[in-house]
This record gives sequence, structure tokens and C-alpha cells, in this order.
Amino acid sequence: MSKSVIHTDRAPQAIGTYSQAIKSGTTVYLSGQIPLVAETMEMVSDDFAEQAVQVFENVKSVCEAAGGSTHDLVKVNIFLIDLANFATVNEIMSRYFKQPYPARAAIGVKELPKGAQIEIDGIMELPE
Repeated sequence: MSKSVIHTDRAPQAIGTYSQAIKSGTTVYLSGQIPLVAETMEMVSDDFAEQAVQVFENVKSVCEAAGGSTHDLVKVNIFLIDLANFATVNEIMSRYFKQPYPARAAIGVKELPKGAQIEIDGIMELPE
């Protein structure tokens, strides 16, 4: 099975040796998104809620570039430097997903790239 690179200018450019996403068959593997604004490649703000919204917007943009939407995500991993922000993530996530929700993990980590407070990656299954 072949694989293809998914790329959009509406999400931050890769800052390393990876692609925004890779499509293999009908499955799309999204790389982690942090709260960078695509146009400036700068952090959206220091406010956690604003960072979370920006990350979900970035994920949404990559999903759309792959021909899907956040509703096609089947697995999401959320990395947080402070698990006390979990309730805020749930509230913001509810704006981007409807039932059935994707499988999800929330993982507390010591730090994230560029000082981000949140990072999200995922797996999307496109309709055949």
C-alpha cells in the first residue's frame, strides 16, 4: 500500500523531520500539533485555553487537508504539561467533536516543544 504526504498552509509547517500527516489507504496519521499560528509560526499566547483552541484548529486544518474532518478522527492523544487543565480540554474538545467521540488518551508530560502547554496527535479513518 502506498503512502502520501498531507500538507496544508493552514497549519504550522513541520519543524523537524516529519510530515503534518501521512495517508495510507483510508487511514491518516496526524503528527502532533502544538499551538503555533501557521502564518507566524509563533505561539498563539501563554493562556492555556487559547493554546488548546489553536491546537484543535490546527488539527482541524490537517484533517480537512486530508479530505476529512475532526469527526473522522478515531483516536486522539492529548499531551498536557499540567493535567489540572483536563476539564478545560474537555470543554474545548466538545466544540470540535460530536458523538461518537474518538478514543482518547490524556497524558501528562514534563515539557513540550517550544514551551507549549498542549500537543495533540491522532489517527483518522476516511470514509471509503
